[in-house]
Amino acid sequence: MPNRSQGSQPQKPDLSGIRFVEVTQETRGRFETLFEQPGAPKYCWCMAWRHSSREHVQSDEKKRMMMALIDAGTPVGIVAELDGKPVGWCSVAPRETYRKLSKQQDDSETGIWSIVCFYVPRALRGGRLASALLDAAVDHAFGKGARVIEAYPVDGAAPSYRFMGFRDMFAARGFHEIGTAGTRRHVMRLGR
Repeated sequence: MPNRSQGSQPQKPDLSGIRFVEVTQETRGRFETLFEQPGAPKYCWCMAWRHSSREHVQSDEKKRMMMALIDAGTPVGIVAELDGKPVGWCSVAPRETYRKLSKQQDDSETGIWSIVCFYVPRALRGGRLASALLDAAVDHAFGKGARVIEAYPVDGAAPSYRFMGFRDMFAARGFHEIGTAGTRRHVMRLGR
């Protein structure tokens, strides 16, 4: 990797060979491999917005809970692979598989899938991998029967919730804002 202290930019990955894989019982090893890499969010295991009977759960318990969801056939998201290696993650699943994501959420609505999280390793950030994951997540959700896709991104300057993606990335793909969730997160939707 180039020495960034001398002003050189990191090399952007060639995404031409990227593929996206739904995380299922058969493919969960790819998800585990990605999340067990150095710097990955193994403290979370993408359980922050999912249903849990307890507020404070240790990392190993979060992993066990996520694996139980996967083993039960609950949709949880997609993994990006490049050269046969997992390189990114997007949590995209039916909204009812998450806890309440915004105050204005109407739980009587059906056919809504939510995008709540992205993980791109630091070395690959800035190379459009998050955008590719978003495009694949949209295709995946609509392919699974979503009527509407909802997301909760932040502005680029937001100090927190950055893992939920940036508002401009969603707006560029036709998502429109329908409200806010807290003080930083925008609620944005894309319909078919």
